[in-house]
Amino acid sequence: MSLDADWRAGIDAVDAALIDGYQSGFPVESRPFERVAAEIAVETGVDVDGDEVLDRVRDLRERGVFRRFGAVLNPPVIGSSTLAAVRAPEDRFDEIAEVINGYRQVNHNYRRDHEWNQWFVVTAGSRERRDAILVEIEERTGCDVLNLPMLTDYYIDLEFPVVNGDRFARESLERTDVSATRISEDARGDLNALEADLLVAIQDGFPLSATPYADVAREIGADVDDVLAAVDRLLADGCIKRIGCVVNHVVTGFTNNCMVVWDVPDDELDARGEAVGSLPYVTLCYHRPRRPEQGWEYDLFTMIHGREAEAVDAKIDELAAEYLPFEHERLYSTETLKQTGARYDELVADEAGN
Repeated sequence: MSLDADWRAGIDAVDAALIDGYQSGFPVESRPFERVAAEIAVETGVDVDGDEVLDRVRDLRERGVFRRFGAVLNPPVIGSSTLAAVRAPEDRFDEIAEVINGYRQVNHNYRRDHEWNQWFVVTAGSRERRDAILVEIEERTGCDVLNLPMLTDYYIDLEFPVVNGDRFARESLERTDVSATRISEDARGDLNALEADLLVAIQDGFPLSATPYADVAREIGADVDDVLAAVDRLLADGCIKRIGCVVNHVVTGFTNNCMVVWDVPDDELDARGEAVGSLPYVTLCYHRPRRPEQGWEYDLFTMIHGREAEAVDAKIDELAAEYLPFEHERLYSTETLKQTGARYDELVADEAGN
């Protein structure tokens, strides 16, 4: 689907309810679309059934409004994850990107407007495997790697309404309650065999059918009630962040995203991080380590998604003036080099081999 102002063309009240209301909280039960249809009928006053809702989800995915339907998994809980960066010379930029993107454990890679110009995420089944990949990338590219694992999660959620005229993500929402959640670099999901099989089966999404959980159960040779119980456990443990329709933010107009890095005094970090993470226009807020030996003095990361660069910059100005009066840099994403989900078959294999 081309990106233009008409992406909402043909979207009615039922579609809008699906797009903005079911990015999370999708029912974990045998015939979930019937429950969704009943809830949407109450909300919109439009009489729809489960089959029609399912058809609408299929159509919205085909149009590009939804990237996929299913679970948003949480790599730092299941395996060991880090954000990394290199300073790729322009004449070797594509060559270096090809090396980095060749690793299955690399699920995101972006060009950013900065000296450290290539930023990627590595998720592996163990810290040892993760760090071995970073060493290999250094050896193969000849580039120093900046290794910035998440240490504290203040707020991370790319779920926000898009069927509106908001200039930036979550503009129409209220403040969010947040808290500092420590992240271990040695995190292991401690998955049982069923959970491991389940994560591999759903890593690219659920089947778009009236009975998605039963279809997954059939694929992995399990009882559907056991699969439903496993999904509930993985949600409760944080291995699954949410279940629903994953919106394509680019197609829906949120084309400008800026990662802002801040030099916050260590003794103010949690208080500042929690305050900023609660702001409706901040979509990501977390603590990563400084690397002074590599010239990296920043410890707090925030992300703002917007439809216009000017709106994003205005909110960053507000952050700097009212909440984070510290040295900072703005790293705009200028090109997507790779964007996939973390590969959980790789994590399960890594866990089995350790």
